[in-house]
Amino acid sequence: MMMIESNDESAFKESVEQEQSIYRGHILDLNLETVRLPDGRKAKREIIHHQPAVAALVLNEQDQMLMVQQWRAAVRQMTLEIPAGKVDNRDQTPLEAMERELNEETRLQAGQLEQFTAFYSSIGFADEKIYLYLAQHLTPVQNEMAQDSDENLNLVWYDFATVQQMFEDGRLNDAKTNMAYLYWKNLRQREG
Repeated sequence: MMMIESNDESAFKESVEQEQSIYRGHILDLNLETVRLPDGRKAKREIIHHQPAVAALVLNEQDQMLMVQQWRAAVRQMTLEIPAGKVDNRDQTPLEAMERELNEETRLQAGQLEQFTAFYSSIGFADEKIYLYLAQHLTPVQNEMAQDSDENLNLVWYDFATVQQMFEDGRLNDAKTNMAYLYWKNLRQREG
């Protein structure tokens, strides 16, 4: 490992010399890159390119958070997550994707839908960026959009104390859901 003492991006920047496609899939692409390091040496990078994604902290008038129970094949278990999905060719913006995902997964629309942050989910090997929203003032949708045929979802509302306990017990193991909980906690503290 080489330590660089500089704030100049050019002292860190790697240049891609060769890019090989390993896999092209429905939601991600995997590339093997050969890069030139700032000191002239070469290195290999395995990079996953993923569509941007959206997720929402959905809060109802009773100050409850909506979570989705679903099976996740990658971790081979049921998870509790906030409603989420990927931005695709139907969407012009992440906001449009979030509105669509709320309709598809929850059958709700938000009178107030505001982005409060965006982050990279696994910055060491993937470029997936997740836009995180706060959804409030909820009403049922008028026109239900088709749900993904391969998803089996169970929607559950939780009060703050329950979500806090799940967070403290380590039962919330999804990064976007943990971030949403921490934002909710901060909101409650500010509102006093």
